Amino acid sequence: MYGEGKTRGNVSIIKAEMATNQACCNVELDPELADYEYVYYFLKTQYEALRNLSSGVRKNLNSNDIKNFVVRLPAKVSEQRRIAAVLSALDCKIDCNNRINAELEAIAKTLYDYWFVQFDFPDANGKPYKSSGGKMVYNATLKREIPAGWCDSSVLAVADLLGGGTPTKKKPEYWSGDIPFFTPTDADGTIFKFSTADYITDEGLKGSSTKLFGKHTVFITARGSVGRLVLAGVDMAMNQSCYALRAKAKISHVFLFFLAKELIHHLQVKSSGSVFDSIVSNDIELTNLAIPKGGVIEKFASVVEPAFEKIANNTKENQQLAQLRDWLLPLLMNGQATVA
Repeated sequence: MYGEGKTRGNVSIIKAEMATNQACCNVELDPELADYEYVYYFLKTQYEALRNLSSGVRKNLNSNDIKNFVVRLPAKVSEQRRIAAVLSALDCKIDCNNRINAELEAIAKTLYDYWFVQFDFPDANGKPYKSSGGKMVYNATLKREIPAGWCDSSVLAVADLLGGGTPTKKKPEYWSGDIPFFTPTDADGTIFKFSTADYITDEGLKGSSTKLFGKHTVFITARGSVGRLVLAGVDMAMNQSCYALRAKAKISHVFLFFLAKELIHHLQVKSSGSVFDSIVSNDIELTNLAIPKGGVIEKFASVVEPAFEKIANNTKENQQLAQLRDWLLPLLMNGQATVA
């Protein structure tokens, strides 16, 4: 159980021997009285109650605060385990999907690097281009050799750069609608986003400078959590703290996603020694990269887009599983639902 700051009241299970720092309160259970997974899920339903126990000037949660906190348990440990098993199965499936997604992304990234950074994409004979003696030409702008026929340009050679905006909060009719509204806080590490913390209405969309960005638009966070990338899983709007890259005709959104990753890497290297606290449009427009011929991009897309479709499907499934878990959690904990 975490005791400080924004993490105060969050609960985790330690399933292997490890040390914790002073920001955690550790609770050991008697296995003859309580199942640790059941207690974990019960405490997750008590997040606000635990935070409200906080004491002191800094409002930290410590062991004295939780010493007398009441945990409601079914009398039989076997019943506790049955309840926890239902919730644990959902979390295990979510974790499995996340690990599959991580592997698929890693494979796609390795292929991108092999083709577009090392230049060993398949040549006309299916052999690695550079390693098989493919013609390379020195590029003065990039200060390195690139394949013949490739050029140096910004990401705008393959995408349109777009900005966002925020509807005024003074008009309630602009908010709580059906249109997802992406901000940097929604960039949580998943590649695809299908839902956001905030939603706006059609009136909010029309009454502000934001736009409706289509599925597969690449969002770049420009302030806050700078340099994070997300692919829109559905049509959504975006605030002014982000940029949007919309792939041009016949350009794969997956290729654009990894090219944007390469762009962010260049900006991070360039800012070495200074604070990387924002991205402006000039950073995107004036950073040159090696841009391949279209045929290579299309071949890459045919290989990696099915993997990204799997990632998108797993992400959607995880969202549904999490909603089911969060719906079942209080019902099982307060006895409104039982496990046969």
